[in-house]
Amino acid sequence: MIHWLQHETGGLLLLCAAAIAVLLFLIIRVKLEPFIALLVSGLLLALAAGLPVNQIVGTALSSKTSILETGFGGILGHIAPIIGLGTILGAILEASGGADVLTRKLLGVFGERGAPLAMGVTGLIFGIPVFFDIGIFVLAPLVYIAAKRGGRSLVLYALPLLAGLSMTHAFLPPHPGPVAASGLLGVQLGWLIVMGVACGIPAFLVAGVAWGAWIGKRVQIEVPAEFIVAEAEAEAEAESESAERPAPSLTLVGLIIAVPLVLILLATFGTVWWKTSSVLPILTFVGNPVVALTIAVLLATWLLGTRRGIPGRDLAELATKSLRPVGMILLVVGAGAFFGAVISATGVGKALAGTLSDAGLPVIVLAYLISCGLRLAQGSATVAIVTASGIIAPLLHDHHYSQAHLALVAIAISAGSIIASHVNDGGFWIVSRYFNMSVRDTLKTWTVLETILSVVGFAMAGLLSLVI
Repeated sequence: MIHWLQHETGGLLLLCAAAIAVLLFLIIRVKLEPFIALLVSGLLLALAAGLPVNQIVGTALSSKTSILETGFGGILGHIAPIIGLGTILGAILEASGGADVLTRKLLGVFGERGAPLAMGVTGLIFGIPVFFDIGIFVLAPLVYIAAKRGGRSLVLYALPLLAGLSMTHAFLPPHPGPVAASGLLGVQLGWLIVMGVACGIPAFLVAGVAWGAWIGKRVQIEVPAEFIVAEAEAEAEAESESAERPAPSLTLVGLIIAVPLVLILLATFGTVWWKTSSVLPILTFVGNPVVALTIAVLLATWLLGTRRGIPGRDLAELATKSLRPVGMILLVVGAGAFFGAVISATGVGKALAGTLSDAGLPVIVLAYLISCGLRLAQGSATVAIVTASGIIAPLLHDHHYSQAHLALVAIAISAGSIIASHVNDGGFWIVSRYFNMSVRDTLKTWTVLETILSVVGFAMAGLLSLVI
């Protein structure tokens, strides 16, 4: 029986399904940390598939690198500095008051009637360097102010903001999910930025602007009472701080956010535009994601920190504090990469590719469906992305897909990872708590918004894959 499982296509697929079932059981029922659950599931799959122990974990006498080491090390070497630098950049922008400057300027440009759209654009821009939950913590009070002044439902202002934050978190680097997918699938970040914007902006417009405007008129949510009480104190404190340290200019905030994106894009497409130019080596260097983000962090440290009178000690403490939550994210991504490496080594990837070929199901559709299933079952978008990417990666190796097509597969996985946020997703409860909504109202507004973002994002990826 074991021999059949290890060598027949049906047996390999059954082993993979069983490993995913164990993974979900450990996360959902046992409440095990996803990092440990992924590690245990990968080890059990490797043993059940009959891989030699020295291939799985190595031995003291062997100089060969084990699957455990290559799975973890390969992906972490790619994503750890990117996620770390992106986190520090977001923390500096947040602490400098950049979010407040951006929001107030956009509210002034769009006016009272366009305030919901202003909040959405704020989410899009500020969401690039800042994690989704941090974006909510920082920007929620500004949403309250806009809703209080406009006298309309809080939902009308919150949903565009949430759509912007969620879209950038799911589709664009330096966020953990897209960066992990790029490493596992071998996608250049420049292509991921281009396809993320191409698929994400239409999804944002449909989910955040159109759906937000429609449901915002039908679900009436008041600004939290405790915010109204605290607002006067907060404004007095803000005035005191601004007298001490003036807010940065909008141009400066926008420049610092744009620098790493522009450098990465120039490096990605410089091989096409300046193939024989002496400029290309320079662009390749400064456009490396790690170098580009380092430049952005140094600029932010100087222009938003040191030059404005923030002591170096405070900036170092800010960086240290911002990096604390990153450790578990990196462990989850590393364990997910190990799980994917086991799938590749056992031959499950080839078996799945053969089954797909027989069924005629496009790989981009399978990528989306697997990611959707994992998201619905266990709630974490990051776990869904790294697990789905590990399963899909072996299917791409022998088909010589272009970078653009690989980026679209990564976007499909990312789109699947945000579908139907519900009670098993931490983001669901953050949205419910911060925007004063009951579980029922959160399901009617936020859960539907995430589903629309997912479906439209995937639809755009699917359509683009037909013409690229």
